[in-house]
Amino acid sequence: MSAVQTVTVEAGEGDQRLDRWLRRRFPHVAQGRIEKMCRKGEIRVDGARVKPATRLDEGQQVRIPPLPEPGQVTSQPKPNVSDADGRMIRDCVIFRDDHIIALNKPPGLAVQGGSGQTRHVDGLAEALRFGFDEKPRLVHRLDKDTSGVLLLARTRAVAAALTAAFRSRETRKIYWAAVAGTPSPAMGTIRFGLVKAPGHGAKGEAEKMLCVHPGAVDSTPDAKRAVTDYAVLSSLGRRVSWCALVPVTGRTHQLRAHMAEIGHPIVGDGKYGGSGQENLGDGWGAQLGGEISRKLHLHARSIRLTHPVSGATLSVTAPLPDHMRKTWDMLGWAEGDVPADPFEDLE
Repeated sequence: MSAVQTVTVEAGEGDQRLDRWLRRRFPHVAQGRIEKMCRKGEIRVDGARVKPATRLDEGQQVRIPPLPEPGQVTSQPKPNVSDADGRMIRDCVIFRDDHIIALNKPPGLAVQGGSGQTRHVDGLAEALRFGFDEKPRLVHRLDKDTSGVLLLARTRAVAAALTAAFRSRETRKIYWAAVAGTPSPAMGTIRFGLVKAPGHGAKGEAEKMLCVHPGAVDSTPDAKRAVTDYAVLSSLGRRVSWCALVPVTGRTHQLRAHMAEIGHPIVGDGKYGGSGQENLGDGWGAQLGGEISRKLHLHARSIRLTHPVSGATLSVTAPLPDHMRKTWDMLGWAEGDVPADPFEDLE
């Protein structure tokens, strides 16, 4: 075993998760051991307790308890990506240069592991090296059942720049959704705060976000402010509408919880909109019945940002997944009939 040591976060190592920083420094130490050391308070940053996801800053001092020598612990092997999965994830690439890869993530594919997820973008990214020494890094997230544009950074420096851009809201993300009923007014802003409600089961399964009135956010423990812009692009009577959604803030399940809260849940969202099969036009019930897919109809349609290296404006657009395309065809909606950014004239 090694002795207790204090390691300084060096230049170029800032703005990354503690567990990833440790794994790069000590690749023989398993993720589970890192999480246990954090829970017990054995790892500290500038004297304070931390979590594995705590982000480090350059110059911080990390206290590391005695660790096993490399020969004492077998390092975890790199994820074994099958040929079929490798082809699948490479087919998802819709943009690539020496700095950024953009995927059109399919619905049903998790972005990261956890809660029994063994097949996810982070693991499959091993197949996206395209000649680079390291796999590309995640810089933001999408829900497992949400499809669409997902960016990965090909270097640590670009990952830091993109992460900063997302945090400071310097990116423009537009989602498309089919929602039950027709929101009124046709364009508006939702400002309900969000707070996590505990799930059931030993591991907190079925956690969900609860909406909090804007006036009660500051007095509600752990509640965070959340803002969503929406615009109705087309509708079929009062039964269903095609909406563009912009998450001004980036909270967990924000779009799903907000649309359900105003009485217009996203089609296929049994978690927030109820699993009732029939929507009679009153704006409730997340299923439309008939031949409409029961899958979630939420798609990250586009991202626009300043390229962190070239400085040029980068816009990436993702085609609809099959189940949403079929719904669009069935309802007579055409992708080319609406503006790319219906909010543009309001900025």
